[in-house]
Amino acid sequence: MTISNTGNGDVDPAVREELARLRDSIDNIDAAVVHMLAERFKATQQVGHLKARHQLPPADPAREARQIERLRTLAENAKLDPAFAEKFLNFIIAEVIRHHERIAEDTVNGTTTTAD
Repeated sequence: MTISNTGNGDVDPAVREELARLRDSIDNIDAAVVHMLAERFKATQQVGHLKARHQLPPADPAREARQIERLRTLAENAKLDPAFAEKFLNFIIAEVIRHHERIAEDTVNGTTTTAD
């Protein structure tokens, strides 16, 4: 067994290397998540403009409930806490609704909204 901490603040170089490798992987995953969220929000902005043009409400509670249930199932299958997945999706949904409300308001006022 390799001792990772010698007591004087020195870390075994092999442990340091493994930690760096794992952190690089985490950094890559974080970057992918950010890019995926950006793509998702580009699509939801388009939905917001379509809803505004056709005077549809910013929120769709039935779809949101279906999406939450779907994500909970995906999380369970992926061995991820479904409650965490639901909290994460609820956060995203709230942000999307906020965007849709602003787009609808801007449409009524005749101003242009850009993606944010």
